[in-house]
Amino acid sequence: MAKEDYYHILGVARNAQKAEIKSAYRKLALKYHPDRNPDDKASEEKFKEINEAYSVLSDTKKREMYDQFGHSGVGQQAGAGGAGFGGFEGFQGFGGGGTADFGDIFGNIFEEAFGFGGGGRGRSAGYRGADLKYQIEISLEEAFNGIESSISYQKNASCPTCSGTGAAPGTTFKTCPVCHGRGKVQFSQGFFSMSQTCSKCGGRGKVVEKPCPSCRGTSRVRKNIKLSVRIPKGVKDSTTLRVSGAGDVGENGGGPGDLYVEVFVKSHPVFQREIDNLICQTSITYPEAVLGTTIEVPLIEGGTTTIKIPSGTHHGSTFRVRQKGMLYLGAKRTRGDLLIKVAIDVPKRLTPKQKELVSELSETLKVSSSDNDNIFKKFFR
Repeated sequence: MAKEDYYHILGVARNAQKAEIKSAYRKLALKYHPDRNPDDKASEEKFKEINEAYSVLSDTKKREMYDQFGHSGVGQQAGAGGAGFGGFEGFQGFGGGGTADFGDIFGNIFEEAFGFGGGGRGRSAGYRGADLKYQIEISLEEAFNGIESSISYQKNASCPTCSGTGAAPGTTFKTCPVCHGRGKVQFSQGFFSMSQTCSKCGGRGKVVEKPCPSCRGTSRVRKNIKLSVRIPKGVKDSTTLRVSGAGDVGENGGGPGDLYVEVFVKSHPVFQREIDNLICQTSITYPEAVLGTTIEVPLIEGGTTTIKIPSGTHHGSTFRVRQKGMLYLGAKRTRGDLLIKVAIDVPKRLTPKQKELVSELSETLKVSSSDNDNIFKKFFR
């Protein structure tokens, strides 16, 4: 019976790159692995085909021979070395002779599928500490200037009584009775012999003779921490800052976690932030809008600046003062702009004299009703 094409088995094109071939192999190996399909002969045979195909296509020289001569070009090689792992034909790279990095691939596959490493490589005994999160609220002025903020929080720290060993002072460690000092336990899964971190000692290979009374053998205690955090100039609302190594202490020699500080900027009574621009609103009287005027507006850094309102200004007009907005995050000089939105203040109550004067002004500015009529007629025609 003719053998199926290796490219077709892995579902890749003949010009596929090594990375594509490796990715396709991993997916199929996970799908048809015997431990996922117990007592399924079809899956077992498919698993053999997949590995045979990968053993050839992952090796540059074998692939060249296969591309040139087909199965006959790699017939003897594809069946060699099978006894090195499980006695299957086509398992190149196990037990020597092959160049395919099956150890790396199977380690990744087993870790993804079953939660442990393959090929005797196992997981590291050290575990990184947990990351922590802290929230802080600052004013818009503080966001503009940048501040050093003192924060307080709790974290898991190394126990001072036992110096993080978990053992009572004056006592010693003894070899783990489960893994016998190896830090891993080995067991069989289908056709393979596998190992995982020992649950008794956590991968250290030893256990405490007498637990520390302060931490009860955990090697960690809760500790209050005071820390000064620098909030940079121009920081935006909901920005998250990372303080490296300020999280929980690691286990079994693992590194500490990080502290993530989330910064919230309070709303401001005068300014509204829009990216790096600042917006403020002010009002002027109708005569000021008609005749023009000058007004003073506040600045975020303190003080004021004067802007000119030209005659004939409309309600809702916006005036720009360049380089008077927020600092760009991380920049020393570059800033956004200050935008002033102008509203025309219409008084709700007038004295009789004011009403008389407004009426006189209205008569002088009045557009003839005939002109308005002509506009409306054109619109509704």
